[in-house]
Amino acid sequence: MSTLPIPRGVLLLARGDELVIDRVTGSADDTAGLPCTRATRFQIASISKQMAAAAVLLLAERGALGLADPVSRWLPHPPPDWSGISLHHLLTHTSGLGHWPEYPMIDLGRPVEPDELLAVFAGVPPLFAPGAGWHYSSPGYVLLARAVERASGRPYAAFLAEEVFGPLGMTGSFAGAPGGRVDVAAGHESGRPVPSWDLTTVSMGAGDVWCTGDDLLTWLDVPRRGRLLTPASVALMTTPHAAATRGGEAYGYGCFLGPLAGERAVHHSGENAGFKAFAAWLPDSDRRLVVLANQAEVDPVLLGGLLAAR
Repeated sequence: MSTLPIPRGVLLLARGDELVIDRVTGSADDTAGLPCTRATRFQIASISKQMAAAAVLLLAERGALGLADPVSRWLPHPPPDWSGISLHHLLTHTSGLGHWPEYPMIDLGRPVEPDELLAVFAGVPPLFAPGAGWHYSSPGYVLLARAVERASGRPYAAFLAEEVFGPLGMTGSFAGAPGGRVDVAAGHESGRPVPSWDLTTVSMGAGDVWCTGDDLLTWLDVPRRGRLLTPASVALMTTPHAAATRGGEAYGYGCFLGPLAGERAVHHSGENAGFKAFAAWLPDSDRRLVVLANQAEVDPVLLGGLLAAR
């Protein structure tokens, strides 16, 4: 196991319900001198989009919103060129909205008032008409989180805690700033701690969730065992709605769909300041892989080679 490319973090590989690899290594926080443990919570970065998609689907099941709803129904003062964008377009990255490079005026580490952030998004024209292309967009998922708040009447982090993490038994998971919580990893780059991005507003819905390795393994039971969501909603989440720009892959609702280690896979990677994450379920062999690292230099996607060997 010492040859696995993860200097600090958690690596779990399960076949069925049996753990084949269970590795915890390195330091959770160099400054505090805390080691990584099975209780350590890591930023899962863009894997958080799967929880946002599940929140939207839960509300759709209850009739609180519709996937075809225009964003104008759920957002204050959207610009005219957003008029054709639906929640479905945001979920599938087909809205035409840009990713962070298209919004260089946003400092990912600086808190911003929610309406101010929306105004910045609104000030950048879409890259294409809704449904006319595919472009990965974290800002689109920030808008989805705002829609969840409006439709549910609850703060987004509270909705996830009560309607997603609680029912699944993901007791070590939460969204947003850690506050006074314990067992929270610090992100590292070049062996040194780095400041976190803002997770309360700027990355809400797009990269704001913290999980333990075990909780993220549990999360993969949503598509694997149909937990939390109805079969129809799981099917919507794992349907290839749009071809992604990466070869042979498509995007569902909050997840990539495509080959991994020669098999079909439902997967997503994540990268925040000082954190890397990867989670995948391979239905043909019923394997689940979780990688959570608080070291920027880790490339967890390369661990697909580990799957090929196991």
